Amino acid sequence: MSDLTRLGAAEMARLLRDGELSSVELTQAHLDRIEAVDGAVHAFLQTLPEAALAQAQAADAARAAGEDLPALAGVPIAVKDVLATKGLRTTCGSRILENWIPAYDATVVRKLRQAHLPVLGKTNMDEFAMGSSTEHSAFGPTRNPWDLERIPGGSGGGSAAAVGAFEAPLALGSDTGGSIRQPAAVTGTVGVKPTYGAVSRYGLVAMASSLDQVGPVARNVLDTALLHELIGGHDPKDQTSLNEPVARAVDAARLGLGGDVKGLRVGIVRELGGRGYQRGVLDRFDEALGELRSLGASVREISCPSFRYALPAYYLIMPSEASSNLARFDAMRYGLRVDPQTGPVTAETVMGATRAAGFGAEVKRRIILGTYALSAGYYDAYYGSAQKVRTLIQQDFENAWEQVDVLVSPTSPTTAFKLGEKLDDPLAMYLADVATIPVNLAGIPGMSVPCGLAEDRLPVGFQILAPARADAFLYQVGGALEAALEAKWGAPLLARAPGLPQGPSRTEGGVK
Repeated sequence: MSDLTRLGAAEMARLLRDGELSSVELTQAHLDRIEAVDGAVHAFLQTLPEAALAQAQAADAARAAGEDLPALAGVPIAVKDVLATKGLRTTCGSRILENWIPAYDATVVRKLRQAHLPVLGKTNMDEFAMGSSTEHSAFGPTRNPWDLERIPGGSGGGSAAAVGAFEAPLALGSDTGGSIRQPAAVTGTVGVKPTYGAVSRYGLVAMASSLDQVGPVARNVLDTALLHELIGGHDPKDQTSLNEPVARAVDAARLGLGGDVKGLRVGIVRELGGRGYQRGVLDRFDEALGELRSLGASVREISCPSFRYALPAYYLIMPSEASSNLARFDAMRYGLRVDPQTGPVTAETVMGATRAAGFGAEVKRRIILGTYALSAGYYDAYYGSAQKVRTLIQQDFENAWEQVDVLVSPTSPTTAFKLGEKLDDPLAMYLADVATIPVNLAGIPGMSVPCGLAEDRLPVGFQILAPARADAFLYQVGGALEAALEAKWGAPLLARAPGLPQGPSRTEGGVK
């Protein structure tokens, strides 16, 4: 059989069900791939070969015993290091949690284990999910498989790069302002931010609790749908969890892959395009719209005027929530502890020394912004005003849904920029998420699907947005677009990615 790592997750699952492949073989193939290329990509903070192979053996044994297994049983997966994993380090890309070993699994991780998906390892990320390039990881940057001198997006660049480099067929990420969708766009993968509350956040280390959402990453729409259905559903441990049926993502994806979008109303968001967007990004976006039109979808422009204020509103709400959430890292209960080198050793001095040493520059910047926005005398002027803008953005979406079924835009204004290019310009970095942020402020679902290569031969993402609880629309439209474009290209986009150089090997538990 040809390279197993190049197969889609749905095809892997079929071969496993038919007895043509074992989970041990499949997992070992991915571990070998990680060994060969992750020294160059650095998608993983730690790999777990022994544990993954043990889980694969258990999946094979369960199948041999005739158990009725979930659709993805035996298919390996990578997990963003912001999700708690019992008995395994969970660092959030930060020195302050470098040696933290949770006593529990996040709900989504527990679901993976119960469904017999071998966990290959934990993926790199911007520290506490704060960043758009995965350069803010305390353990070094991840590199884009398309060009190792460029960023893989952030904060979930490790998950997207692992999938894009064929190190894992599936991955979990988290999305607070675009941290699944923007990395998917710049790595040529598919990423989905589900409706807020549709996937449990229990065990997700919080950055901004009203914005954070766990979601799937894969190489095609059907694979993403299969993972979405596996991790979705109500969780009594999460007070924000929706007590509703899981979205019928797989049926919708298959409907879309058959080209069924005739009569669907598609709205182009006027405010998410034009000035500041790379020419090649806009060209690929327009071509993708043409494919949807040819399939019978109607396309019209929609104005969402409050979107122009989404970025400043987000950068008041998110840091405010982050400053509150990160206050728990006090050096007293768990995580890093650093005693002051001079002066008295008190709770205050230990906290100060620990946070100074444990938090990186971007995390400190956002904590300071958030603390200031919440401070006496400024709360109403900053945080309160930002929440009012959030309401206006939600109203813009509600008005749009009266006219169209889905909204679309480029996922990111540009293709992947070079490592280091924007590190000294935080505002330029923040603008990478200008098209994705409104989704989180409104709590609606969003998808990024590849729509071609720009003039620099780097991937472009096409963003699809749907009303809350209507996640299935993403998969229908995304599937139709994917099928049309792959027919036009003759192969999936990732088949056109350049080969990766081999790098040094990685070892079990090897946080760098």
